[in-house]
Amino acid sequence: MDAEKSVKLLENSQASLTLTIDADTLEKAYQEKLNKYTKTIQIDGFRKGKVPSSVVERKYGDAIREESSFEAMEKYLQDTIQTLNFEDKPLAFSTPVLQDEDKLLPFKKGEAVTYSVVYDIYPRFDLPEYKGLEVEVPSVEVTDEDVNKEIERKREQNSVVRTKDGEAENGDIVTVSYAELDENGNPVASTERKDFVFTIGSGYNFYKIDSDVIGMKKGDEKTVEKTYTEEDHVPGYDGKTIKLKINVTEVKHRDLPELDDDLAQDIKEEYKTVADLRNGIRKEFEEKVSERLKNDKINALLNAIEEKTEITIPESMLEAELEQAWRNFYRQSGLTEEQILSFLKMQGSTKEALLEEWKPSCMKNLKDQLILDAIKDKEDFPISDEEFNEEWEKNYKSVKDEDKEYYEKILRDSLKFEKVTPFLIENNTFKSGKTVSYDDFIAGTYNNEE
Repeated sequence: MDAEKSVKLLENSQASLTLTIDADTLEKAYQEKLNKYTKTIQIDGFRKGKVPSSVVERKYGDAIREESSFEAMEKYLQDTIQTLNFEDKPLAFSTPVLQDEDKLLPFKKGEAVTYSVVYDIYPRFDLPEYKGLEVEVPSVEVTDEDVNKEIERKREQNSVVRTKDGEAENGDIVTVSYAELDENGNPVASTERKDFVFTIGSGYNFYKIDSDVIGMKKGDEKTVEKTYTEEDHVPGYDGKTIKLKINVTEVKHRDLPELDDDLAQDIKEEYKTVADLRNGIRKEFEEKVSERLKNDKINALLNAIEEKTEITIPESMLEAELEQAWRNFYRQSGLTEEQILSFLKMQGSTKEALLEEWKPSCMKNLKDQLILDAIKDKEDFPISDEEFNEEWEKNYKSVKDEDKEYYEKILRDSLKFEKVTPFLIENNTFKSGKTVSYDDFIAGTYNNEE
């Protein structure tokens, strides 16, 4: 095929690919399509398959030439894409869009066709310095208070729940039945709840009645008047005053075990004493902090690098990332996509609104990935035979011989990528920033503090 091609970079991580197909190629495609229709088309006065090609051409020639030309253009486009360098190829989720289609029509016999398509490409950007940087990360210390809180939590986990005859206290487990009362003092059926169980002080009850049930015993009943504010976080009740009838049907308390060597051994066999328990918890917490700090260091470095990097994320790449986030969201929820959509509708929201909220974080994830990939390619970390063979035996040894080359490339690339973050941590400096409590650090809430 006598054809030409040229690639032009556009803004917003797009490219324009211009192709030219010669007249002979287009005429061959036309004749093949004409012959096909001649054998299959039905025209009054002729038997099927016996219609002269001249008759078919006279009646449908222009339409056949248009169809065959577009098919030839599409085939040549796909063939050409395979020959392009990676950076000039369209992204897998980007469909090339034909430009100025109307100007191509009508196709004429004996004339070559030049056409252009536009598509998204892998973002091009200049990678700034990523070694020798100094960034700030939180300062986190595991305190005795943190250890003590965890010990109390483990005591609760190992506690025995027993029925209580006396008054309900903070921390007790109560079973209650309740209902709102209307202006005549009658229960509102839609608000009735039977045998609801919660721990006093946890706040895990809709009407926030923790303090109201303190002092009540099994069988006690009372009516309380409650006014809710925005701080109570009771949906639909902000500024509303109600009367609520509460009946306590069960009171239980947790019988906490003594903090002694026996408890330590119950928690973990390797702990022989309370001192072992304390040291074990502290070590576990410090390891969590160390692991989490690695992520914080990388995030801080990526933020610093991104500030000096101009990366334009193409629309199709962002849309693909958002769709993947959506699929992960409903799969992790344990619900079907239809159930999630129905739930959003009940809340007055939509999938589109949710994806719009996710856009900034998805954009950040993509930029992080692009930067890490660029560093991986630039450093081209060596992979030893021992590293490669160990991973291959673990995950790829069942690969067919004809696919081996493809998966070898994937594995080497994956192993190189795993070396990026340790490399960045080793080649940059980290200074201690604000002091953060262990709980806030592990929960990740410290980033939201003013």
